[in-house]
Amino acid sequence: MQVKNSGNKSRSFKFELKKISFQKMRRVLLGRGRNSEEKGWIPKLAILMILVILGFVFLLPIIFMISTSFKSLQDLLNSQVGYIPSTIKWSNYSTAFKVLDYWKTFGQNLMVAALPTFAQVLICSIIGYGLAIYDFKGKRILFSLILATFIIPSQITVIPQYILFFKLGLLGSIFSTIFPALLGQGLNSAIFILIFYQGFRTLPHVLLEAARLDGAGEFQIFRTIGIPSASQSFLISFLFSFVWYWNETFLASLFFGNGLTTLPLQLQQFDNSFSQMFPAGANPVASSSGLLGNNEAISMAATLLTIFPLLIMYFIAQKWFVESVERSGIAGE
Repeated sequence: MQVKNSGNKSRSFKFELKKISFQKMRRVLLGRGRNSEEKGWIPKLAILMILVILGFVFLLPIIFMISTSFKSLQDLLNSQVGYIPSTIKWSNYSTAFKVLDYWKTFGQNLMVAALPTFAQVLICSIIGYGLAIYDFKGKRILFSLILATFIIPSQITVIPQYILFFKLGLLGSIFSTIFPALLGQGLNSAIFILIFYQGFRTLPHVLLEAARLDGAGEFQIFRTIGIPSASQSFLISFLFSFVWYWNETFLASLFFGNGLTTLPLQLQQFDNSFSQMFPAGANPVASSSGLLGNNEAISMAATLLTIFPLLIMYFIAQKWFVESVERSGIAGE
């Protein structure tokens, strides 16, 4: 009987060891459970594969653009040449640089994007602060009108806006974008007002009342308490507004005319500018250099030069941008 009992105990002990090892392996591979934050190797590997695939889908056009921009005309015509060009042709960038008149156009584009952005962020922050902190009659109506400015397409209001700017003498100048931004009607201003509104709603009213009891004015409260508490909203609004003003072509071509130009506008008329600068057969230097006409490589080089400042700005500010999106109302918090 003792031998039989000892045999049963050894078998149960081995079974318990197998059960513990199986549970440990299951935790390592699958994680601790559905509600646990600790994930196993298999879920982590699946998430990693999904991120790699999505990253590849988004990066593939940029990789193709960079690869094509360094190709020669022979590589473009040779179907056997893939993403790696046989020879690196740096002259594509120098040619695109000249056709875009890069430094002059870049300076104008920076002014066109930066000045309305500063005005828009400042005014939208004040409007969002007022809507979030104060209660007054007609607040819901005002909110609805702000949302309507975003819902109604700009193509519907562009004709009366053009006539108004013509009468005010704003056409052909930077003030055609600064003036609407100062009135809270800049490019997609309703989105930024909502972002600031969501950010300022988290301000504790007890803190505001304490500041008023200490004798602080409303503007001083906004400057010392409101602005520091909404730093994430300021960063998000500035980056989005800058990118949208930088890439805007429809309103820019309509309001600026020949007075100002931007890199996206120059890119739209790149073929015409190229043919004017390098006419086929009329320029011996262009003919000897092989610049008999525009090709895909030069166009891709011009496109990269256009988006390069935005890429640099994103790489510098990506850490603060991601943190701001997570902490602001955009994340749903």
